[in-house]
Amino acid sequence: MLTRIQVGIVVGTCLVMVGSAAWALQAGGVEVGDLETGSVVGQPFKELEVDAQLFAIELGKLKSWYPPVTILDFKVRPGRPVLLKVTNNSAVERGFQMTDAVNAGSPFVLKAEVVLKPGETKYIGVPTSDLFYATQGNTLTYRDHLNPKEPGGKLVMIK
Repeated sequence: MLTRIQVGIVVGTCLVMVGSAAWALQAGGVEVGDLETGSVVGQPFKELEVDAQLFAIELGKLKSWYPPVTILDFKVRPGRPVLLKVTNNSAVERGFQMTDAVNAGSPFVLKAEVVLKPGETKYIGVPTSDLFYATQGNTLTYRDHLNPKEPGGKLVMIK
C-alpha cells in the first residue's frame, strides 16, 4: 500500500506531466539564425529552400518591409518547415516581427522577432504546424517593431 508521501509524489509527477503536455501545444518552434548554423525541427537551414525573401528598405524618410504582400501556397509545396530570409537593406538598425495580429495577445500565438544591423541577413525557420495551428485564419503580419508606425506587410497562406 502506498504511503501519503508516495501518493503525493505520484500526483505531483502526473501534474507536471499534464502541465508539460499543455506547453507542447504552445507555438514556439520559430528559430532564427544564420544559413550555415541555423536549424528548425532538426532540419538545417542550408538544406531547406527559401520560401520568401523580405527586405527592410528606405524610400526617402519612409521605412518599410518589402514586399508588402507575400503568398505561400501550401497546396503545391511539400510539408517541410517554412524558411524566410530577412535582410536589412537600410542604413540603420531595423526590427522584424511576424505574428498573427488577430491573436497577438494570446500565449499560443506564433511570434518571430529579430533585430538586424545594416546589411545583415537572418533566416527564420517555422514548422508548418505552427503556421497552421497557431494562427487565426491564413494571414500573418510582419513589421518593424522598432518603428511600429511604419508600414509592414502580410504573409498570406493558401492552405
